[in-house]
Amino acid sequence: MPNLDKSLVANLSIFAGVETDALSEILREAQSIRYPKGSSVFQQDEEANSFFILLHGHLRVMKVTPDGQQVVVRFVTPGEIFGIAVAMGRTTYPATALAVVDSVALIWPAAAWPRLVTKHPSLAVNTMKTVGSRLQDAHTRVIEMSTEQVERRVAHALLRLVQQAGRKGEDGIQIDFPISRQDVAEMTGTTLHTVSRLLSAWEDQGLVDSGRQRISIRNPHKLFLLAEAPSN
Repeated sequence: MPNLDKSLVANLSIFAGVETDALSEILREAQSIRYPKGSSVFQQDEEANSFFILLHGHLRVMKVTPDGQQVVVRFVTPGEIFGIAVAMGRTTYPATALAVVDSVALIWPAAAWPRLVTKHPSLAVNTMKTVGSRLQDAHTRVIEMSTEQVERRVAHALLRLVQQAGRKGEDGIQIDFPISRQDVAEMTGTTLHTVSRLLSAWEDQGLVDSGRQRISIRNPHKLFLLAEAPSN
């Protein structure tokens, strides 16, 4: 990809330890693709022909369970590698990725993966670190769903989103992409009614602002204390 400024991606964690010439070689095999808001990058169970790095925007990753329940698995933020089914030995994508806002991603053919990681071991190591981090996050969420009351689960979910994509503003720390109350419900294994009730109560207490599909944490410290409070 001769038109891409390498400085835009050279500092991404996925390319840590990759030399400049090697990075140029890796990028030559990529294409830059725009995904309008609401469009699909890939669908669950679709053949995994590509892998990606998000350059701009945000993606929602969702999975539909066998009984038809939709779960928000995570959100993808700029700089992240995603759709790496090939690195996990899969031939299909395990979930669906949708653009939350207008987004841009680099895309490589999945067939290039074995050759790239053989020639550039740092790419493989960095990808495995990413997979390990996501697996740890998934384990944490499973434990929360199994042991914590819904109030703590929602508080933990908001704090993770702040850590992932928080932007400091006048009214606190804003999650820097549109997120609905339904999204929060699907992340935490609860209902829209319950999330709406909680967020409304927290708004009254001055903890959050959840208007206009943008959630801001007005008092992160108090929300943290709520998330870490012992279960009754």
